[in-house]
Amino acid sequence: MNRNLKIEITRKSSLIKESDLFRNFKFSLNFYRNNNLLPVKLKINLLICFLFVFLSIKSYSQTKEYSFINYTSNRLHYSKDSSSFINLFKKINDLQKNKTKVVTVAHIGGSHVQGGTWSNAFLTNLQTEFKTTGGGYFVFPYKIAKTNSQHYTSSFTNGKWLKCRCTTKGFCLPLGMNGMSIITNDSANYFGVTLTKKAVCNTFNQVKVYHNFNSSFDFKIATTQTISAKRIEFKELGYTLFILENSLDSISFDLVKKDTLIKDFIIYGFGLENTVNTGFYFAGLGANGATSSSFLRCNYFESQLKTLKPDLVIISLGVNDTQSKEFEKEEYIEHYDSLILSIKKANPQVAILLTTTSDNFIKRRTSNKRTISAQAAMYELMKKHHLGVWDMFDFMGGYKSMLKWTKAGLAARDRVHFSPKGYTLLGNAMFEAFLNSYKCNTK
Repeated sequence: MNRNLKIEITRKSSLIKESDLFRNFKFSLNFYRNNNLLPVKLKINLLICFLFVFLSIKSYSQTKEYSFINYTSNRLHYSKDSSSFINLFKKINDLQKNKTKVVTVAHIGGSHVQGGTWSNAFLTNLQTEFKTTGGGYFVFPYKIAKTNSQHYTSSFTNGKWLKCRCTTKGFCLPLGMNGMSIITNDSANYFGVTLTKKAVCNTFNQVKVYHNFNSSFDFKIATTQTISAKRIEFKELGYTLFILENSLDSISFDLVKKDTLIKDFIIYGFGLENTVNTGFYFAGLGANGATSSSFLRCNYFESQLKTLKPDLVIISLGVNDTQSKEFEKEEYIEHYDSLILSIKKANPQVAILLTTTSDNFIKRRTSNKRTISAQAAMYELMKKHHLGVWDMFDFMGGYKSMLKWTKAGLAARDRVHFSPKGYTLLGNAMFEAFLNSYKCNTK
């Protein structure tokens, strides 16, 4: 019980006032003291934890810019069993003490995640707070697929590629954990990926190319790059590993078709790893238009996610679900049930953080009441699967708050997506909630 105690104190109703903090703390303290459940050492820890949360919220409220944002709701919510997050926080502690090399974070979603600004703000804060520069990224070559890309990476080619997506429009197989794949049947071309100046981990010394092992094609590091590297093929894991002699920020490959026996060379993504330094490895698994069922269609989702063995998975799906007239809360929960099961198969000890659906409008005009049901679904899933929740819907200001976000320049005119400033604000706020929970539950 004591393992979860400090985390439980922070899990109150989604709307709190500073005076309520004292009242809630006093009630909790008396309850455990009267029942002989509160040793002196734990009492001191609880007091420190309370003071930290109070001062953090007070400081945060003093720096707020927008009156319509519910800053006081900015925290993580947990079920009674929060052990997966306690284990995650312990591993982050080990990262700081150089007892472990990397903590892996994956963010699954639709266009909110494919754009990358929200996720990268969260990651940048992680690396800055814990003073790490290693880790790396799993990246998908969105540019080659002719769609928008995360700003911390880019891709290039001189060939012709087709794309498959996990969404209804453009759906085809096979698909990996990113919900997309690119396919070529060119006789020869080159392709590559690079990290931009916006990448907080800006070099890598290992590259994993996730691809189909087609004997009719051969690819190797481009002859234009004078790179010494060791190549190891892991067919059972679905990728080829290149261990580089020196760290790089960009790499390209030459692809040659050897015969016509088997068509199609397929790429699912790249793992750009910095094992020289400790840090956070981040996988932004975003596909525009994705719903709660989209990633369930990806035949290699689980097997590829297992190669990452994520310590934290953030799931941000629901906007596109709630845009549909056929939205049903029960079906929405069933899709999440299946996705959560698949993620836990990839790593049974993973900590999973659900983000509630952002407030949004239908065709710019109609406020979307289905977001309220979607919000409630996240708390049901939290209790059912012992997960964490970051209530973005509540933080935004609740129902119809998107109007104010749009007017303030924090959201796009479609009243569904956010502006770069808005996504950055969300990433910073989600990190603030995560950090407060981490500090409250670690020494």
